[in-house]
Amino acid sequence: MMLFEAIILSVIAASTPLLLAAAGELVVERAGVLNLGVEGMMIMGAACGFAGAYFTGSTFCGAALGIVAGIAMSAVFGLLTLGLAVNQVAAGLALTILGVGLSGLIGSGFVGERIAPAPALDLPVLTGLPFVGRILFGEDAFVYCSLGLIGGIWCFLYRTRAGLVLRAIGDNHTSAHALGHPVLRIRMLAVLFGGACAGFGGAFLPLAYTPFFIPGMTAGRGWIALALAVFASWLPGRLVLGAYLFGAVTILQLHAQGAGLGIPSQLMTSLPYLATIIVLILISRARGTAGSAAPASLGLVFVPDR
Repeated sequence: MMLFEAIILSVIAASTPLLLAAAGELVVERAGVLNLGVEGMMIMGAACGFAGAYFTGSTFCGAALGIVAGIAMSAVFGLLTLGLAVNQVAAGLALTILGVGLSGLIGSGFVGERIAPAPALDLPVLTGLPFVGRILFGEDAFVYCSLGLIGGIWCFLYRTRAGLVLRAIGDNHTSAHALGHPVLRIRMLAVLFGGACAGFGGAFLPLAYTPFFIPGMTAGRGWIALALAVFASWLPGRLVLGAYLFGAVTILQLHAQGAGLGIPSQLMTSLPYLATIIVLILISRARGTAGSAAPASLGLVFVPDR
């Protein structure tokens, strides 16, 4: 029972950064923008978040600085793609490369340093409940924020007029512009929100997941977050399931290596990414017969209507 509880807790921890980053990307793509710079924003959030927590001794300050770093990176992306009409794919890839290099420069002085991890919730009675207590009432703030974020996004997209406008822009930005909606402004706000979520997800890694910083510690999580948005068909509820599924694959391959199954460790490490490819192939085949649920302008129109 203790082992099963430990596995569940590990899955939740591994899934949280994916869920945070993918939630922001879902909103961005719902607005009809494709941001391939999520990996760069996450690693910048990790480096700046660790630096902020290291100098201030506050996890909150570190998380806030990680969010600011993600917003700053996304602002550059928005300026290039929405302001200067640069190709979104090229700008996103360039931003990822910039983020990886810049984070290495920022974090070079912190390699080998450690900080106190984010404190977990501790309710005297509830946290002590057998099995479910630690899982439901003993997580850190990042976990509860990720689930609250998904609920907030769902309410925004499907229960508010602003969410309806954002989805309309993603479906047909020309018609939305003709109706008088500020397409570029709304898309820019969506991009900034996505950057904040990516930076927050990146900050989770050194502040709660592992209390230290190493270059490249996101290890492709930004790319998985991009795939998760597609995997979920841009629906918040499915995004939660997808994030925890991919987190489970990541953790189970670690336990499989520890069990000594004789499978090469390199193959086991590649399982989350192999699962990503398989899921995308299955989704592509399903859409070939049922039609796509993606925003109509996503991936088709890279120069926004002015």
